Amino acid sequence: MYNLLEKLRKAEPLDDKDKAFNQKALVSTLKQIHDELDAAVFEAYGWEDLGNGELSVENVEEMILERLVKLNADRAEEERNGHIRWLRPEYQAPDQIQETQTTLEGVIEVAPSIPTPATQQKWPKDFKDQLAAIRDLLRTQGGEWSVEAIANQFKNATRSKAKINDCLDALETLGLVAQHTENGKVTWYFAELQKAG
Repeated sequence: MYNLLEKLRKAEPLDDKDKAFNQKALVSTLKQIHDELDAAVFEAYGWEDLGNGELSVENVEEMILERLVKLNADRAEEERNGHIRWLRPEYQAPDQIQETQTTLEGVIEVAPSIPTPATQQKWPKDFKDQLAAIRDLLRTQGGEWSVEAIANQFKNATRSKAKINDCLDALETLGLVAQHTENGKVTWYFAELQKAG
């Protein structure tokens, strides 16, 4: 399977046997997943130039290796200077005072995008209908939602964030939704979906 994947990556011609196996094993789908994963990793490291398709596979692999060696050398230099980035400091160095690293150098943090539907629903005027609209959104779409993301789903709701908060508080009191706070950001999710997962 991975031999065929390498052929696909190098855009080598496929014989009939390869084509049949590609159809049967969905190797093209595997290639797409690998490509998407590679693009996400390149973006996280700020190395988008490696994933633009302009370089050969061999050149990309060589440049990745060079950059990883440089990152490793930088880490080793930091450790020589006494700055160690422990993965699990409570276990690896329990006697030392720990700094909390909040960002990684060379890694670009991508702000989560707020999804906008193709057609926004009208924001209901009645509180009961607002409750139902938010409940249905969280139940049918799943995942965690910020107040801004919820407001973005409805026409004229961006000025109604206080009302959306009131609805979420009411739905939480009823046990229908729950909130999650991470790094000071509050998101909401449909409680029954969380229990099922």
